This record gives sequence, C-alpha cells and structure tokens, in this order.
Amino acid sequence: MGEGTWQRRVLVVEDHALMRSLVADAFGQRGFAVESAAAAHDALQLADRIDPDLLVTDIDLGSRPNGVELATILRERAPHIAVLFLSNLSRDAAAAHARETVAGASYVNKGAISSVDELVDAAEAVLADRPVTRDDARTGPRAALLRLSPAQLETTRLLAAGLTNAEIARRRGVSVRAVEKSVERVFQALGLSGGEQATTPRVALATLYVATLGDPVSGL
Repeated sequence: MGEGTWQRRVLVVEDHALMRSLVADAFGQRGFAVESAAAAHDALQLADRIDPDLLVTDIDLGSRPNGVELATILRERAPHIAVLFLSNLSRDAAAAHARETVAGASYVNKGAISSVDELVDAAEAVLADRPVTRDDARTGPRAALLRLSPAQLETTRLLAAGLTNAEIARRRGVSVRAVEKSVERVFQALGLSGGEQATTPRVALATLYVATLGDPVSGL
C-alpha cells in the first residue's frame, strides 16, 4: 500500500480463537488493517488506540460486556463506527434487540453464510451505509459447518489437517473414545457418512473445510 493511502481499520471481537483467527485473516486479505480481541474489555482498549472504522463482533462473548453492549459503548465514543454483529443466535433472539440498540448495525447469522468471504462482503455493505441482515440459515454442508459448536469446529479443523483420532485425543487431552463420538457427531451434522471405512468422509470433510474456512494446518 502506497504512502499516504488510507487503510480501513477493523476490530474483530470473538471469544472463540479459531473463528477469531479466520475472520481476522479474511479481512486482512481484503486489505483491512486488523486488530482482534477475545473479550470486550480488551477490545475497548484497542479501540482507543486504533480508532476503528468497523467493529465486527460476536454477540455472546462469554462474559460481560457482550457484543451489543460493546458496540453501544463504542458508538457513544465514536458515532462514525460501522457495526456488524456475527452470531449463532437467531434474529429474534439477538439481532432485533441489537439493531434497536445500535442504529444502522448489520447482523449476520453464522449459519446464513457459506464462507468467511461472505462476512467481509457484508462488512463492505455496512461500511457503505447499506446495513444487511442474513438470518435465513442456508442448508447444506457449508452452512452446517459454520453452525458447529466451537469444540466441534476445532475437531473438524484437526480432522481436516490430517490428524488421526488418537492424535486429536492427545492434543485435546481426552480419550480416543470421546474423539470418536465427537467425530461421529460432526459427520452427522455435516451429512457425511462415517462407518467402518471413514477415509472418504474424512476426505470430503477436509475438502469442505478448506473450501469454507481455508487452510486447517495454520496454527497447528
């Protein structure tokens, strides 16, 4: 980027480390200057330093302030900031309240997008004063992948990276049987068939993961 060129700044707030990294990387690849935080109190300190143009935050951050409260505080400090909520919660449960609290905010249900690139597209829209709502959860494996729980998503990433059940068990400090049950639930959620010969579903899962979320090996 040339000298004097303005670079848009985004603050990503997500308590799940893998999802936070994926979202931050997607914005970085689009030319944003990215800062990320796992909790609202860290995000508030970062915001004072970087003066972000855009806040992308999960609504449930596992602690208070939650994402809506964080956005409200930042809007009071900097009315210009664009806000995009990212959540597994339904619009009725979360987004309607969020939009009432933070004027002009956009809302994306994680199950309503098929890749993190679509999240960046939604952010581009809110930056252009075109708030969007994506709450009609799509069907199919890619949407199902984004609806997995954090623990299931991590298991999926490790499977996609080529780790065996025993290697995943050692890495996560659980029994092989617990991993087998988790893998079975992941296959069911994604519409893949396990069975005795699990090679084909594992290949399909790896292909799905890479197409939706990128390289699973990063960070291993």
